[in-house]
Amino acid sequence: METLTINATERAQVKSATLFALFVICFFSSAFGGATSTLMSVYLPDVVKQMGGNKTPGEVGYLSGLINSLFIFGWSVGGFFWGFISDNIGRKKALVLATSSYGLFTILTGFMPGWGGIMVCRFMSGFGVGGDLVIAFTLISEVWPKKTKAVFTGILSISFPVGIFSAGATRYLVSSWRQAFYIGAVPILLGIMALLFISESDLWKRHKEDKHTNPILDNQLFSPTNRKSLFIGSVIFGAMLIGLWAIFSWMPTWIQSLIAGDGSKQAGLSMMFLGMGGLSGGFISGWVANLMGLRKSLIACFAVCTAMAFLLFKTNATFTPAIYVEIAALAVFFGISQGVLSVYIPQLFSTGVRASATGICFNAGRLFTALAVLFVGVLVVNLGGYSNALFIFSLVFLPGLLIVLFAKNIQPGDHP
Repeated sequence: METLTINATERAQVKSATLFALFVICFFSSAFGGATSTLMSVYLPDVVKQMGGNKTPGEVGYLSGLINSLFIFGWSVGGFFWGFISDNIGRKKALVLATSSYGLFTILTGFMPGWGGIMVCRFMSGFGVGGDLVIAFTLISEVWPKKTKAVFTGILSISFPVGIFSAGATRYLVSSWRQAFYIGAVPILLGIMALLFISESDLWKRHKEDKHTNPILDNQLFSPTNRKSLFIGSVIFGAMLIGLWAIFSWMPTWIQSLIAGDGSKQAGLSMMFLGMGGLSGGFISGWVANLMGLRKSLIACFAVCTAMAFLLFKTNATFTPAIYVEIAALAVFFGISQGVLSVYIPQLFSTGVRASATGICFNAGRLFTALAVLFVGVLVVNLGGYSNALFIFSLVFLPGLLIVLFAKNIQPGDHP
C-alpha cells in the first residue's frame, strides 16, 4: 500500500512538472513571437540608415507598412496551415517546428543584405509565429486539468502583448539592429526544450490510435456541424479583433483631435491605460470564466465593449480625465475576451480538426483587420471626424454579441 501511494505521488509530481514545462514553453514562445512581431518597427529607422537608402519619410512609411503587412499576412497564412499540420503530425512536433522556424527566420533577418531578403524573412517569421500561437492554445486546451484550464489559458493570452512590450526593452538595451534579431535563438532553444520535456496530447494520440477513426476525418472540417462552429468562432473572434485594432490604431489620433494644441502626453497616457487594461483583463479572464461561464463572460465582454465605445466616441466632444477611466474599462474587457475566446473556440471542435479549425477562427478576422484599420482613415473624411468613424467601426461588436447570445454554452473543461 505504501509503495502504491509513493508511486501515485511520484506520478503526480511528474505530471505537474511536465505541465509546468509545457506552460513555460508555450508562454515564452508566444511572448517572443510578440517581440518578433514588433522588432522591425522599433529598429526600422536604423535599418533604413544602415542599408544606405536616403529615404523620404513617405518612403520609410511605405516600407514600414509593407514589411509589417507581410508579417501579418504570414501570421495569418501560418495560423491556417500549422493547424492542419498539427492535426496530422501531432501537437508536440508541430509546436517544435513552428517555434524553431520563426526563431530561425528571425535570426536570418539580421543577416539579410537587402530589402528583398528582409521581406521574405519577415513573412516566414510571421508564418511560424501564427502557427505557434494556434498550437500553443490548442495543446493547453487538450492537456490542462479542467479545474485550472481557464485560468492558465487566460494568463497565456497575455504572453504576446508582454512580448510586444519587451521589444521596446530590447531597443533600449541593444543598439545594433542586426544583433537584436539574434533573439531568435531563444525560440529555437524553446523548440529544443519542447522536444525534450513536453508530452504529446493524449487526446490527439487516442484519436490517431482509435481503430474506428475515419481515415479522412480532416476532410470533415467543413461538415455541416463544423461549418456552423467555424462561422461562430470566426465571427466572434474577428469582431473583437477588428474592433480592437481599429480603436488601438487610431486612439492616439482621436485623443489629439479633442485637444487644442499638443495632446501627445494625453495620447501616450491613453495608450498606457489601453495596454495595461488589456493585460489586466487577460490575466483575470480565467477566474472570470470560471465564475460566470464562458458564454456569459463573452456576452459581458461584447456588451461592455459596445457600451464603452458609445461613451468614448459619442459623449466626449473635448478631452477630460474621465476618458482614461472609460479607456481602461474598455481595455479590461478587451483583455478578458481574448482569454475567454482562447478557451472557448478550441472546444467548439473535435480532436481531429481542433487545431485546423482554431487556426481558421483565429486568423479569418485578421485578414480583414488591416483593411478595417485602413478604412477608418477613409471614413474620417466622409463621416466628419475620428469620433464618428471609430464609433461606426465599434458597431462590429454588435454582430459578435448577437452570435454569442445564440451560441452554445461550453464549460472551461469540456471536450467534444
